Amino acid sequence: MKIALAQLNYTIGDIDGNTSKIIDSINKAKAQRADLVIFAEQAVSGTPAFDLLRKTTFLELCEDALVEIASCCDGIAAIVGLPILTREGTISAAALIQDRKVLRYVGKKYITARREMGFLVPSKGFEYATIKGHKCAIVVGDDLSREHDFDKSVETVISINARKYGRGTMTYRYEMMRHLSFVEGKNLVLVNQVGGSTDIVYDGTSGAFNNRGELVLMMKHFEEDFQIFDTKAAGEPVSIPSTYNDRTRMVYQAARCGLRDFFVKNGYKKACIGLSGGIDSAVVACLAADALGRQNIRALLLPSQFSSDHSVEDAKKLAENLGIEYNVIPITEIYTSVVNTLKPVIGGREFDATEENIQTRIRTVLLMALQNKTDYILLNSSNKSENALGLCTLYGDTAGAFSPTGDLYKSEMYDVARYINRTQGNPIPESILTKEPSSELHPGQKDSDILPPYEVVDAILFRMIEEGQHREEIVNAGFDSEVVEKIHCMIMRNEKKRYQFPPVLRLSMCSFGHERLMPLTNKSGYCGVASVIRDHVWTVSSV
Repeated sequence: MKIALAQLNYTIGDIDGNTSKIIDSINKAKAQRADLVIFAEQAVSGTPAFDLLRKTTFLELCEDALVEIASCCDGIAAIVGLPILTREGTISAAALIQDRKVLRYVGKKYITARREMGFLVPSKGFEYATIKGHKCAIVVGDDLSREHDFDKSVETVISINARKYGRGTMTYRYEMMRHLSFVEGKNLVLVNQVGGSTDIVYDGTSGAFNNRGELVLMMKHFEEDFQIFDTKAAGEPVSIPSTYNDRTRMVYQAARCGLRDFFVKNGYKKACIGLSGGIDSAVVACLAADALGRQNIRALLLPSQFSSDHSVEDAKKLAENLGIEYNVIPITEIYTSVVNTLKPVIGGREFDATEENIQTRIRTVLLMALQNKTDYILLNSSNKSENALGLCTLYGDTAGAFSPTGDLYKSEMYDVARYINRTQGNPIPESILTKEPSSELHPGQKDSDILPPYEVVDAILFRMIEEGQHREEIVNAGFDSEVVEKIHCMIMRNEKKRYQFPPVLRLSMCSFGHERLMPLTNKSGYCGVASVIRDHVWTVSSV
């Protein structure tokens, strides 16, 4: 049997646009004499659709679209993902179409994603179907990763999916598929969603294994693709992708894809960014120029009296290397005016985080003014390390419509920066890569004044957040107990900031707001070292 795999980039709620893409691929599959064409989970609706899945009108429109799709399936079978309303609630289903008729719906049994819980209900699970004389098992979503004892007469297992990208998931996914096809002795075909969907991104990477557990077809990452898998052809085995040695390239592609689709699917065209001369804004500027085109990027350089001359020059050099428009607007006079205005209220007190935060909030006022006046959408330049520790200012550097890098640790930002320089002609000045990290909010400030090197900080954060290790485990692994306790307290005390962040693109296996969501009001006692709480860093991270 010739099976066409249609890996398409869908938009949530754009039923007409999604249907048009599906019909185009059906016609393409017919032209290539395919027997069956497969589309991803919730292809008609786009995903995650959240409360749209509770709207009867929306679900009816999806079913109407399916009728139109079925009318085009003369001489070819199709499997199309969409939400279907049942007596129990909405299910994520695979519609099997043959001879221009919708023969049945195969529903997903295991609702494992937090973002689906409450919007979808479990269904029966995988079912068998004979397509063009070929017996198949049709599986939806995460059901594939569960133990299955398929009937011996099944020749091919077909999985339609919406698996989001996260570091390391691709290798795990393909190893699971290889094991399943080898143990069961069956062909295995998976079609996955691709493209950005607000704060998540689907990597695509659909593929097929033969009944010997050999990968014989692998589709593109983060791009639409269309390929044919012939179950009778002896295809050459392909190496199972390993993202370990190529992780930074995949992270970059995921961030670029997510950023591009956030703009395209929301009808935005232009982005603005505050360039500080630091690593974070440099990476975001490069991403934006690549994803949206340098002609659509505008930067503001907003130095205060505490900003070093070399940071301003580094920011200028970066903007010139990228070929993006920029303006230098010093904020010293504005800052002085605000501080003087506040003297009757806070005058006579020592310089502290109050004055530091005023600077960042002034910068946001100016950047938002640019957005309001010229329709340049403000990009956030945060990273996961600072988001975790609270080293950011609410309504200051936490502002923006979208954060493409907020799920990358500080050390990963350097990895991405080096990747950009290797592949794009060194747009990021070397001095940005080698200077010591600093917010430059008071004279001589360095992040190392209050923290160990980010290599150490990020190693601890990774163990706490991604791996869920207890402080004792981390200390037993060789990390300083006082540092571990301090970092843990900083994480726990700054949940309030993360609740007010812009959408942060999920790039890891444990992203804030996705896999990790702590109660905002929380007296669990997890942060219990009073001496650490009184440290100067708490002044910085408490507002």
